[in-house]
Amino acid sequence: MNATPAKILLVDDEPDILEILEFNLRKEGFEVATAGNGEEGLQLARTFRPDLIVLDIMMPIMDGVEVCRQLRAEPEFNNTVITFLTAREEDYSQIAALDTGGDDYITKPIRPRVLISRVKALLRRNVRQDDEDEAVSSISIGDLEIDLEQIVVRRGEERIELAKKEFDLLTLLASKPGKVFSREEIFNKVWGTDVIVGNRTIDVHIRKLREKLGDHYIKTIKGIGYKFEF
Repeated sequence: MNATPAKILLVDDEPDILEILEFNLRKEGFEVATAGNGEEGLQLARTFRPDLIVLDIMMPIMDGVEVCRQLRAEPEFNNTVITFLTAREEDYSQIAALDTGGDDYITKPIRPRVLISRVKALLRRNVRQDDEDEAVSSISIGDLEIDLEQIVVRRGEERIELAKKEFDLLTLLASKPGKVFSREEIFNKVWGTDVIVGNRTIDVHIRKLREKLGDHYIKTIKGIGYKFEF
Protein backbone atom coordinates (compact mmCIF):
# COMPACT_ATOMS: atom_id res chain seq x y z
CA MET A 1 0.00 0.00 0.00
CA ASN A 2 1.32 3.44 -0.94
CA ALA A 3 2.03 5.92 1.83
CA THR A 4 -0.23 8.96 2.10
CA PRO A 5 1.33 11.76 0.03
CA ALA A 6 2.73 14.72 1.92
CA LYS A 7 0.57 17.85 1.76
CA ILE A 8 2.24 21.04 0.53
CA LEU A 9 0.77 24.54 0.75
CA LEU A 10 2.19 27.15 -1.64
CA VAL A 11 1.54 30.81 -0.82
CA ASP A 12 2.72 33.42 -3.34
CA ASP A 13 1.15 36.44 -5.03
CA GLU A 14 2.68 35.61 -8.44
CA PRO A 15 0.32 33.25 -10.33
CA ASP A 16 3.05 32.08 -12.73
CA ILE A 17 5.24 30.92 -9.84
CA LEU A 18 2.33 29.14 -8.17
CA GLU A 19 1.40 27.39 -11.39
CA ILE A 20 4.84 26.04 -12.22
CA LEU A 21 5.66 25.00 -8.65
CA GLU A 22 2.28 23.34 -8.18
CA PHE A 23 2.66 21.45 -11.46
CA ASN A 24 6.12 20.14 -10.58
CA LEU A 25 5.23 19.20 -7.00
CA ARG A 26 2.12 17.32 -8.15
CA LYS A 27 4.29 15.43 -10.66
CA GLU A 28 6.37 14.26 -7.69
CA GLY A 29 3.25 12.87 -6.02
CA PHE A 30 2.60 15.61 -3.46
CA GLU A 31 -0.89 16.84 -2.61
CA VAL A 32 -0.77 20.59 -3.25
CA ALA A 33 -2.94 23.57 -2.34
CA THR A 34 -2.22 27.17 -3.34
CA ALA A 35 -3.05 30.66 -2.06
CA GLY A 36 -2.43 34.04 -3.69
CA ASN A 37 -1.90 36.16 -0.58
CA GLY A 38 -0.94 35.80 3.05
CA GLU A 39 -4.41 36.10 4.55
CA GLU A 40 -5.79 33.45 2.20
CA GLY A 41 -2.78 31.26 2.96
CA LEU A 42 -3.32 31.55 6.71
CA GLN A 43 -6.95 30.47 6.45
CA LEU A 44 -6.16 27.65 4.02
CA ALA A 45 -3.41 26.32 6.29
CA ARG A 46 -5.97 25.86 9.08
CA THR A 47 -8.29 23.76 6.89
CA PHE A 48 -5.79 21.98 4.62
CA ARG A 49 -3.37 21.14 7.48
CA PRO A 50 -0.23 20.82 5.32
CA ASP A 51 2.94 18.97 6.27
CA LEU A 52 5.02 21.76 4.70
CA ILE A 53 4.28 25.37 3.78
CA VAL A 54 6.20 27.40 1.19
CA LEU A 55 5.67 31.11 1.93
CA ASP A 56 6.67 34.08 -0.16
CA ILE A 57 7.93 36.84 2.13
CA MET A 58 6.65 39.88 0.21
CA MET A 59 2.89 39.58 -0.38
CA PRO A 60 -0.14 41.88 -0.29
CA ILE A 61 -2.66 41.95 2.58
CA MET A 62 -0.40 39.93 4.89
CA ASP A 63 3.28 39.15 4.33
CA GLY A 64 4.83 35.72 4.81
CA VAL A 65 6.59 36.65 8.05
CA GLU A 66 3.28 37.59 9.68
CA VAL A 67 1.63 34.40 8.39
CA CYS A 68 4.44 32.34 9.93
CA ARG A 69 4.22 34.26 13.21
CA GLN A 70 0.50 33.57 13.53
CA LEU A 71 0.80 29.90 12.59
CA ARG A 72 3.63 29.29 15.07
CA ALA A 73 1.41 30.73 17.81
CA GLU A 74 -1.03 27.86 17.21
CA PRO A 75 0.13 24.54 18.78
CA GLU A 76 -1.24 22.42 15.92
CA PHE A 77 1.41 23.92 13.64
CA ASN A 78 4.38 23.13 15.92
CA ASN A 79 5.50 20.29 13.66
CA THR A 80 4.64 21.90 10.33
CA VAL A 81 7.71 22.65 8.23
CA ILE A 82 7.76 26.25 6.96
CA THR A 83 10.19 27.46 4.31
CA PHE A 84 10.25 30.92 2.77
CA LEU A 85 10.67 32.18 -0.78
CA THR A 86 12.29 35.59 -1.05
CA ALA A 87 13.49 37.66 -3.98
CA ARG A 88 15.60 39.74 -1.61
CA GLU A 89 19.02 38.65 -0.42
CA GLU A 90 19.37 41.07 2.47
CA ASP A 91 20.26 39.49 5.78
CA TYR A 92 17.36 41.16 7.57
CA SER A 93 14.67 39.43 5.47
CA GLN A 94 16.29 36.03 5.99
CA ILE A 95 16.70 36.65 9.72
CA ALA A 96 13.10 37.83 10.02
CA ALA A 97 11.97 34.59 8.38
CA LEU A 98 13.93 32.47 10.85
CA ASP A 99 13.01 34.71 13.79
CA THR A 100 9.33 33.89 13.41
CA GLY A 101 9.91 30.12 13.34
CA GLY A 102 10.80 29.43 9.71
CA ASP A 103 12.83 26.28 9.07
CA ASP A 104 14.57 27.41 5.91
CA TYR A 105 14.52 30.01 3.14
CA ILE A 106 15.08 29.82 -0.62
CA THR A 107 16.08 32.79 -2.75
CA LYS A 108 14.20 33.58 -5.95
CA PRO A 109 14.37 32.99 -8.83
CA ILE A 110 13.82 29.39 -7.83
CA ARG A 111 14.23 26.40 -10.11
CA PRO A 112 11.47 23.82 -9.58
CA ARG A 113 13.96 20.96 -9.26
CA VAL A 114 15.82 22.84 -6.53
CA LEU A 115 12.59 23.49 -4.64
CA ILE A 116 11.52 19.85 -4.93
CA SER A 117 14.90 18.69 -3.65
CA ARG A 118 14.71 21.08 -0.69
CA VAL A 119 11.11 20.10 0.09
CA LYS A 120 11.99 16.40 0.13
CA ALA A 121 15.03 17.01 2.34
CA LEU A 122 13.02 19.07 4.85
CA LEU A 123 10.27 16.44 5.02
CA ARG A 124 12.79 13.62 5.46
CA ARG A 125 14.49 15.49 8.26
CA ASN A 126 11.20 16.16 10.02
CA VAL A 127 10.24 12.47 9.89
CA ARG A 128 13.64 11.37 11.24
CA GLN A 129 13.42 13.85 14.10
CA ASP A 130 9.90 12.71 15.02
CA ASP A 131 11.06 9.07 15.04
CA GLU A 132 13.96 9.92 17.33
CA ASP A 133 11.67 11.88 19.69
CA GLU A 134 9.41 8.83 20.15
CA ALA A 135 12.21 6.87 21.85
CA VAL A 136 12.13 9.16 24.92
CA SER A 137 9.03 11.07 26.00
CA SER A 138 10.75 13.86 27.95
CA ILE A 139 14.04 15.25 29.22
CA SER A 140 14.22 16.74 32.71
CA ILE A 141 17.26 18.87 33.35
CA GLY A 142 17.67 21.46 36.07
CA ASP A 143 14.39 23.34 36.36
CA LEU A 144 13.35 22.55 32.79
CA GLU A 145 11.22 19.71 31.49
CA ILE A 146 11.41 19.18 27.74
CA ASP A 147 8.29 17.32 26.60
CA LEU A 148 9.17 15.54 23.35
CA GLU A 149 5.59 14.48 22.65
CA GLN A 150 3.86 17.83 23.07
CA ILE A 151 6.85 19.83 21.73
CA VAL A 152 6.83 22.18 24.70
CA VAL A 153 9.17 23.21 27.49
CA ARG A 154 7.98 23.66 31.07
CA ARG A 155 9.68 25.50 33.92
CA GLY A 156 7.61 24.81 37.00
CA GLU A 157 4.11 26.00 36.16
CA GLU A 158 5.36 28.09 33.24
CA ARG A 159 4.79 26.70 29.74
CA ILE A 160 7.32 27.91 27.15
CA GLU A 161 6.28 27.54 23.51
CA LEU A 162 9.08 27.06 21.00
CA ALA A 163 9.16 26.82 17.22
CA LYS A 164 10.03 23.33 15.96
CA LYS A 165 13.65 24.06 15.08
CA GLU A 166 14.16 25.97 18.33
CA PHE A 167 12.82 22.93 20.16
CA ASP A 168 15.03 20.53 18.16
CA LEU A 169 18.09 22.65 18.88
CA LEU A 170 17.35 22.83 22.61
CA THR A 171 16.70 19.08 22.75
CA LEU A 172 20.06 18.38 21.11
CA LEU A 173 22.02 20.64 23.47
CA ALA A 174 20.16 19.44 26.58
CA SER A 175 20.61 15.77 25.64
CA LYS A 176 24.25 16.02 26.77
CA PRO A 177 24.72 18.86 29.29
CA GLY A 178 28.25 20.24 29.29
CA LYS A 179 29.10 18.78 25.90
CA VAL A 180 30.28 21.33 23.34
CA PHE A 181 28.41 20.87 20.06
CA SER A 182 30.22 22.29 17.05
CA ARG A 183 28.30 24.39 14.56
CA GLU A 184 28.74 21.66 11.94
CA GLU A 185 27.36 19.01 14.31
CA ILE A 186 24.38 21.21 15.12
CA PHE A 187 23.67 21.82 11.43
CA ASN A 188 23.85 18.10 10.66
CA LYS A 189 21.70 16.93 13.56
CA VAL A 190 19.07 19.66 13.59
CA TRP A 191 18.76 20.57 9.91
CA GLY A 192 20.31 17.50 8.28
CA THR A 193 23.20 17.13 5.89
CA ASP A 194 20.86 17.35 2.88
CA VAL A 195 19.36 20.72 3.84
CA ILE A 196 21.28 23.88 3.01
CA VAL A 197 20.58 26.82 5.30
CA GLY A 198 22.13 30.24 5.74
CA ASN A 199 25.17 30.88 7.90
CA ARG A 200 23.13 32.99 10.34
CA THR A 201 20.57 30.25 10.99
CA ILE A 202 22.09 28.81 14.18
CA ASP A 203 22.81 32.26 15.63
CA VAL A 204 19.20 33.36 15.12
CA HIS A 205 17.80 30.22 16.75
CA ILE A 206 20.20 30.45 19.71
CA ARG A 207 19.18 34.09 20.23
CA LYS A 208 15.50 33.15 20.20
CA LEU A 209 16.09 30.37 22.73
CA ARG A 210 17.91 32.77 25.05
CA GLU A 211 15.07 35.27 24.76
CA LYS A 212 12.53 32.64 25.77
CA LEU A 213 14.54 30.65 28.35
CA GLY A 214 17.04 33.16 29.69
CA ASP A 215 20.70 33.72 28.88
CA HIS A 216 22.23 31.32 31.39
CA TYR A 217 21.33 27.92 29.86
CA ILE A 218 23.21 28.07 26.57
CA LYS A 219 26.86 29.06 26.51
CA THR A 220 28.80 30.18 23.46
CA ILE A 221 32.19 28.52 23.02
CA LYS A 222 33.95 31.02 20.79
CA GLY A 223 35.17 29.60 17.51
CA ILE A 224 33.62 26.17 18.19
CA GLY A 225 29.90 26.12 18.99
CA TYR A 226 27.52 25.93 21.93
CA LYS A 227 26.81 23.89 25.07
CA PHE A 228 23.96 23.57 27.57
CA GLU A 229 24.60 24.26 31.26
CA PHE A 230 22.33 24.39 34.34
